[in-house]
Amino acid sequence: MTFGQLPLGLSFWHPAALLATWGGSGLLPRAPGTWGSLFTLPVAWLIADRWGGEALFIVSVIVFFAGLWASAQYLKYSKSKDPSAIVIDETAGQLLTLALIPVDLWWYAGGFLLFRVADIFKPWPASWVEKSLDGALGVMADDIFAAVYAIAVLVGVHLLIAS
Repeated sequence: MTFGQLPLGLSFWHPAALLATWGGSGLLPRAPGTWGSLFTLPVAWLIADRWGGEALFIVSVIVFFAGLWASAQYLKYSKSKDPSAIVIDETAGQLLTLALIPVDLWWYAGGFLLFRVADIFKPWPASWVEKSLDGALGVMADDIFAAVYAIAVLVGVHLLIAS
């Protein structure tokens, strides 16, 4: 089993590397975005359970802007436009996805799956954003669009169940 590697010159312990790889989860083998999203779930649960969905939304915004910084720093060392080890974008998107749903195992599982599907398939305009924007904003923004798709489905299902 091989783990991903950081670009030459960037230490694992550099704050940008730790944040961009979400504590190293983006360096795990196979499907780093899925690992990053999965490692976000307990953090989201803790925040939402203790302080509510509004706090989770605020944290997702904070993580997005922190991710812009971390991704920009990481990209200075990388030859790739969007290195797979950067998973802070999945973290921000996953947090946003979960901000509007109940803190419940099944809702979180659905939020996880729907976000990953939207992030992997990138329906328009997420695909356009990924191809059109460069730098840290290009790394981060498509996952926010993926989160919006996942949220739309989750909120729709929640409304159907509630009525």
